[in-house]
Amino acid sequence: MHGLIGNTAEPATTPPIRRRSAKIMRARAGDPPRTMPQKVLAGRTEDTKLESDLVRVKVDQVILAREPNRALAEANALGMKKAAVEVAVAYDTRCFTVSESDYSSTAPRGVSREALKQGVLIARPGIGFPSMVHLERFASPARLAVTDEPRIGSVGGVGMLTLVASPSQIAEVMTSGHLWVRPPRSVQVLLSGRVRPFVCVRDVALELMRRGLGEIIQRIDAEHTAPVIIEFAGPSARLLSVPDRSVLCALAPQLGAAGAVFVSDEKTEVYLRDQRRSKAHRALVPDPGAPCDDVVSVDLSAVDPLVMDRDGKVRPVRDLAGQPVRQVILGGDSGASLRDMLAAAALLKSKRVPSEIDLLLAPQSRQVLEVLAQSGALVDLIATGARLIEPDHRLVTGEIYPPPPGGLSLRTFDPEPGTPKDRRFVVASAETLAYAVASGKVGDPRSFKRPVRVTVPRSLPTDDVLVLRKSRGKSKVDADAQKPALPEVPMLAWKNGETLQVVSGLAEPDKPTALILQSLDDVRWAATQASSLGPNLRAVIAPYIPSGTVPIFAGLGILALTADGTTMKALEGEGSVGLPPPDTWDGNSTIQAQVGQSQVDLRWLAVDAERLWTAAGSARSKRE
Repeated sequence: MHGLIGNTAEPATTPPIRRRSAKIMRARAGDPPRTMPQKVLAGRTEDTKLESDLVRVKVDQVILAREPNRALAEANALGMKKAAVEVAVAYDTRCFTVSESDYSSTAPRGVSREALKQGVLIARPGIGFPSMVHLERFASPARLAVTDEPRIGSVGGVGMLTLVASPSQIAEVMTSGHLWVRPPRSVQVLLSGRVRPFVCVRDVALELMRRGLGEIIQRIDAEHTAPVIIEFAGPSARLLSVPDRSVLCALAPQLGAAGAVFVSDEKTEVYLRDQRRSKAHRALVPDPGAPCDDVVSVDLSAVDPLVMDRDGKVRPVRDLAGQPVRQVILGGDSGASLRDMLAAAALLKSKRVPSEIDLLLAPQSRQVLEVLAQSGALVDLIATGARLIEPDHRLVTGEIYPPPPGGLSLRTFDPEPGTPKDRRFVVASAETLAYAVASGKVGDPRSFKRPVRVTVPRSLPTDDVLVLRKSRGKSKVDADAQKPALPEVPMLAWKNGETLQVVSGLAEPDKPTALILQSLDDVRWAATQASSLGPNLRAVIAPYIPSGTVPIFAGLGILALTADGTTMKALEGEGSVGLPPPDTWDGNSTIQAQVGQSQVDLRWLAVDAERLWTAAGSARSKRE
């Protein structure tokens, strides 16, 4: 792609696209107009009208990145012989170790090589951040993927719908090839205009947050008790490159959406052709007149450089102008495309990092790293004073390279939910980060005044040297297939009523506990950490829990409950809450709980089979 910084127009030299009419997803005669998520799901289920509370859909891909061995152990408990999906990939996301505990079977490192025999590909440490690697090497338009890592949702930029599920749900997918899902609702984001120089798609994503897209999603979710998918369309959607589209799709978990998906068009086919995967292309667009629950229009030419401060509030970059910067991390798993990395390198060429700033470079994938090296951009960044770091998942959590005291840390990627105060950082675009490095303080990147021309190569390196596949003959990989061993995963069924201790906020329970969660960020933290918090997490209670998150809790045997403000205060004032036996839950949306000397009503959000999963402690239990 050629053009000025912030200009995502397609070059006139782009080769023509040969139409593949057989691959275009068209509505069948008599079918009502459908949104893109409805098209993906309706083509994979017998309930094509998506009228049931839960529909059983066929899954194309499984992506394991957070706790791969846990999901594999659950699948083995179901007797999996070979993964029943087109593509199953397990990512090793821990690139280096600091203690022997890093080699434990529950740590997100050392995916069991037994998975190779079952048709699961293993992406070794150093290959890159899973979201970008999967976008480049495996993501396919108009397909359905299931993952244990919410950040993988960015692959919606290629037109793939990705849903997050619990380990036991993923186990059933790997065994049967099918998943029970709630039919989603849709919010359509219509893009128009062109971004101006020094404004990039990262700023557009922040603009959507500032406009209250999260509140719109929460309203629709609460009204229909259904997960919400963000659809990106409009005339300017076709101008954005696939990596830029993935930056916008990465918004979904931040806003409480179950996923996000972009149109799949000529631009998508060009991207897949450059990745040498043109056969994977299918067109995907919403039908004219397809009903959406809300529409948000964004004029890209009206977007200014923005930042998200350490408190999670989106503000114009001028609000933080002049504040000293101590650390800059360019790259990471979301928030910056290859074009952004090349643009930052061009803006910083012949400059030097101020002595008080650490500039860390975290290329999103080996492909991005190789392109930076071949183009000379990597040499320019290193000459500026950048330090090259590995794509370890602990970078996004702040466990490694935490923000230094006494100054701001600026990064292009989104923070993890529940980030402690001492690890919080400012999120901004690559151009804003480049200005901070050049000046030593936060400022408007338009102060550079003269845009630079950026060229993204059409020929991209596609070597999968760090992807392990099943060997045809005996090898050392096969001999060591049992190392590390898969963990045992018991099913924690509810048999009787329980009295749980009440804990407010983010904490690891030391005995059977109900967590009181006040914000969406707290709920997201509990959902991502639930499988690793152990058997003591038995219930979560919050004013709002996204419908797409409820099955994750249900698949782990965790009650997902909501309560009004008065009840939340009553719960916080008591040290325990008594819940009735599960045989009294059946058919009820309200569970009466004992709090002190009084009873309170808690709304149970699980529906249909999700209720069976909760009571049985796992989604891999037998269902009627």
